[in-house]
Amino acid sequence: MKHLNIRVLGVVQGVYYRVTTKAVADQLGVKGIVSNLADGSVYIEAEGDAFSLESFLEFCNEGPDRAEVKEVSVEEGDFKGYRNFEIVKKVK
Repeated sequence: MKHLNIRVLGVVQGVYYRVTTKAVADQLGVKGIVSNLADGSVYIEAEGDAFSLESFLEFCNEGPDRAEVKEVSVEEGDFKGYRNFEIVKKVK
């Protein structure tokens, strides 16, 4: 199991990015969180196996229909053992 910290830039707020991200994560069995950041980006922490995370990242690069994803940055982090995938209001 791996942990990824993902930041998505572009037109990604107000276009159901978080809700769609949760639905995709639930389908793939990915655990973690998704949150809007004050700078207009979306922050995601995702945990799962390599195949699930690869599929999840494909979605992150596309987003829902109304999103315009400009850039996705990914870095590995320490595994936190999330039990489900949640939309959170504020990170930290």
